[in-house]
Parts: sequence; structure tokens; C-alpha cells
Amino acid sequence: MILNCQAPVGPASDVSSLVAQHRADPHALVQILRKFQAGNGWLPRHALNEMADALGLTLAHVEGVAGFYRFFHTQPVGTYRVLFSDNITDRLLGSEAMLQQLCRLLKVSPGQMRGDGLVSVATTSCTGLCDQGPAALVNHHQVLTQLTSERIEQIAELIEKRVPNALWPQEWSHVDDQIRLADVKLGVQPAPGVALLGVLAREPQVVLDDIKRSKLRGRGGAGYATGTKWQLCRNAQGQNHYVICNADEGEPGTFKDRVLLTSYADTLFEGMTIAAWVVGAKRGLVYLRGEYRYLLEHLQAVLQRRREQALLGNAIQGKVGFDFDIEIHVGAGAYVCGEESALIESLEGKRGTPRIRPPFPVEHGYLGQPTTVNNVETFCAVTHIAVHGGAWWARIGTAQSTGTKIHSVSGDCDRPGIYEYPFGTRIGRILQDCGAHDTQAVQVGGPSGVCLSALEFGRHLGFEDVPTAGAFMIFDRSRDMFEVARNFAQFFAHESCGFCTPCRVGTELVVRHLDKLKRGYGSSEDVQVLYELDKLMHGATHCGLGAAACNPLRDTIAKFRPAYEQHLNSLHFVASFDMDAELSQARRVTGRNDTGAHLENFE
Repeated sequence: MILNCQAPVGPASDVSSLVAQHRADPHALVQILRKFQAGNGWLPRHALNEMADALGLTLAHVEGVAGFYRFFHTQPVGTYRVLFSDNITDRLLGSEAMLQQLCRLLKVSPGQMRGDGLVSVATTSCTGLCDQGPAALVNHHQVLTQLTSERIEQIAELIEKRVPNALWPQEWSHVDDQIRLADVKLGVQPAPGVALLGVLAREPQVVLDDIKRSKLRGRGGAGYATGTKWQLCRNAQGQNHYVICNADEGEPGTFKDRVLLTSYADTLFEGMTIAAWVVGAKRGLVYLRGEYRYLLEHLQAVLQRRREQALLGNAIQGKVGFDFDIEIHVGAGAYVCGEESALIESLEGKRGTPRIRPPFPVEHGYLGQPTTVNNVETFCAVTHIAVHGGAWWARIGTAQSTGTKIHSVSGDCDRPGIYEYPFGTRIGRILQDCGAHDTQAVQVGGPSGVCLSALEFGRHLGFEDVPTAGAFMIFDRSRDMFEVARNFAQFFAHESCGFCTPCRVGTELVVRHLDKLKRGYGSSEDVQVLYELDKLMHGATHCGLGAAACNPLRDTIAKFRPAYEQHLNSLHFVASFDMDAELSQARRVTGRNDTGAHLENFE
């Protein structure tokens, strides 16, 4: 399926009408900010003050939220805001040179607004288009795929002529699913309502027992047992129960949920509705990452069709008392919101700062009520399990990793795209299927996952061996693994929420030392400091982001040491920093007394 990904920019919006549209609910602050900016270009202070007054919030709170998300602008930006995806796979395809080319043509400096206010050009983190890059976003709502030097020239010309981006060639914004290998979740789908009708014929606990029988584990990375999570939510005391879909697919190299949202939305929404029947929820929310804003109208149309088919709303399929509906909340660019408690904070109109746990969301989640948060792929799996049974699902895969897993394959291969395999599949099998040649490394699970060398291609995907959130990034022997690790380090430093000192400072120290090595001023002591930073950060940060930030660093130093050694200068130790002082600072700021909690990684 191919979508036309252009979305119109709304007319200029005023604060009062937006606040009224959201019933003056302060929990809708992020959505009000997003819609105001879509109509006005940026968020001036007087508008933030007006929002604060109308919502009964302090100006400090509203400004804090506006300043947290990278897609919000509290200073003027260009009428055309072009953001190049800065994922490593985009870089390998030449995105950096294309950004510089566009800046030269438009006579604008990267990260700055041109003097006439027409345009600004910068980078953003992975846009979820790794299989058809280089990619970019225009004004946060229009995607550009498969960029070329010739296309960059045309884009510059259209911007100079002030042609509305909605009138740009539609083929520039086409996104292909690129499903290369389908299994049960990407194969024939049950018709809308089939799974739900079967579920409604059984008691909720019976349905839940079947989910437990399937041994389904969360498909977002951490692999928590879905049945256990739902049972805890169902048993928790509260006035309301909520079902939340985590569609904040921010892990670089991951784009499987993009495909499910594009072509399998009915299966997703059916899975959410089944979850609502099980846990007793009346309201569901989808947290859609800001980079997937172009999918909003499509998803809303699917929801409306389901309402018309009595698959959402009151007395679903004639079942008196079963009332459930789903709304979509669009994020504003924050990787940390992939962590379920940070996601809930954002849904409540706050900065996306992970919560200290316990209490866990299943007991004290959205608005303080019992909440289950599951990944897009997890809910899709639930729909298939409801049709075919938990025992059927448990027979697929391995004993501890049942069912199939969808993989987002990108990088140095002939056929990037989406591949679905049963758990237990060998790494080498995927490399063979996608046409990878002379491969030296595979980054499984994105930057927070594991980097495998050629000696490990006989290992198997699964929670028993190589767990994954879905990313499968391939690097052949022409690639510098030091540069790969450096790109990942820059990503984590950029995406740190800044709440805890170990992550805020530690990720910056990692980048500074890698940049020092890049400039040719490094020594073996720098590599040792990087080792120390990894050990210090791993158990001291507030959430999984900081704990995982050094994963690619650790793996590449251990498995691709020559890539670092070629950047060492053993003839002199002219350093940008005092090593002992740097290490002492790292030990001070990453001590365990900063926070007492370490949160589970992303679901």
C-alpha cells in the first residue's frame, strides 16, 4: 500500500478556539500547542501565556512543555522548515552532503533561519523511513523520501518561488510499505470485527487466560508478558481503566510500526478493543510519534469507519455495557516518550519525563488510573491470537519467545524493507534473504540494542539469545564502525530528557570524547574513559535511555577495536580535556545517589 503523505497546513489558529475545542482540558496542552503551531508557524510567548490562563496552568509549566519537545518552536523558524533525517543509514546514503547542498542553494546556514524568514534547514533524529532514505520532513507534517541531488535542486527552486509544499510533486512523498517477507501478522488479515465477535462470546477472564496461554511478550523491546500486564491492570482498583497504544516508534532503524499503522490499522484497533474488553476500559489512546503525523488523517478515517460498523462506541456489536472508543494523540518529537511512563506524562500534557516506579502504570497510569500500555505490533498479535487461539501462537517460535517478530531491515543490503520471521530465526538467514554482502556488523534492536560481528551471525533472534525491538541495521566492511557508534552517541545526547545528571552529563561526555578522537587528538586514555563512562552510566540513570546509551559504544570497542585505534594519536597527548578531571567528574555525576530508581527499558 502506498499513501500520498502530504498533509495540509491548517489555517492560522487562535488560542481560545483551540482551548474550547479541547474543553479547556489542561491534559490536552501538547495537542493545543501542536495545533496552534501548525496554524501559526511557532509559539510566541504571548500565546503561551494565553494558553496558561485559559487552562489554569502557570506560564512556567506551559513554557516548560513547549521547550521540551524538539518539534515545538518558541522562536521564529522558516516558513519552510526542512529537517533532514540524521539516522546513520541516511548518512550512509549521503544525507549530510544533501543538507549542505540545500543550504548552499538557499544561502542559509544549517540550524539557522534565513534573514527573510523564508526557510530554515536542520536535522532531526530518525524519521522511520530508513528503507527509503535519505529522507526529510517539511514543516513536521510532510515526508520526503529517496532524496537525490537533483531533487534537492528542485526543492530549493520551489522554496525560492514560495510554492506551497502541498503542491510539490506527490511522488516525492510516497512511502512504500516494502514488505519483503510476510508471515502470520503481515499475511491475510481477519475481516474487521471477526476477532472481536469471537471475544465477546467469551468472558473477559477466559480471553485473558488464552492470551496467557499464548505466552505473548511485548514487541517493543523489553518483552514483558502481555497476559500478566493485562491481569494486573484488570485487578487494579480504579474509577476508570485505560488502554494505550505506544506508536512512538523512535528507535533509529525501526519502521515496522509505520507499516502496521499504514496498512493494518484495523488489526491494531481491534487488538486495542479486545484489550479493553479484558481489562474493563472505556477509553483508548494511541500515542502517534510526531514524525508519523502524515498518517493522522488515514488513522482517523479508519476509526470513523469502525464507529459506523459498531466496532467502536457504545454497546459495541450490541453488547450492552461494552462502551469503548479510541482517540489519537500526536507527539512532538521526543524519543524518551517511547518509555511508557514518559508517554503517559506527555498524554497528560506534561514534559515527557519518565516516572519513578513503583507504582507501575497498570495500577497508577494515565490520570492516576489503571492503564495498560502496549506496542503497535503487540496489539496486532492479539487480534490474530483471538482468531486462532493461544495454543496456536505458542507453537510458533521458541519456548520463551513465541510467535513471530517483524524486522525493519536497512543499511547495506539489496532489499531493505520489512521481514517477518518466527522467533528463533538465525541472523545469517535474514542477511541472506535481504541480499547483504560482505557484512561486518549488524545492529539489532537499534542503538539501544546489540551490535553483532560476523562471528555472531549464527546466533538466533529471541529473548533467550538476541532480543530486539525490530531494527536490523546492516553495515558492510566499507563502513567505519567508529562513525556508527559516534552517530548513536550523538543521538542519545540529543534525546536525553535532561532530568537526571548521569544521563544529561554522561551522554555529553561520551560525545565530547568521540569528537576528540575524530579530530585526531585522542589517545588510549580516551578509550579507557569511555569504558568507565559506560560502567558508571549503566546502573545510575533514571530510565532506560541512559542505561542503554553506551550499548553501541561498548559493543563496537570490544568487537571493532581497530576502528577506534585508527583515530588514536599515540605520538602526543595534546588533549582537549584533562583526563583525570574528566573521569572524576564522570564518577561524581553518575553516582547512584542522584536518583534511586532505574526504569525498565522501552516496552
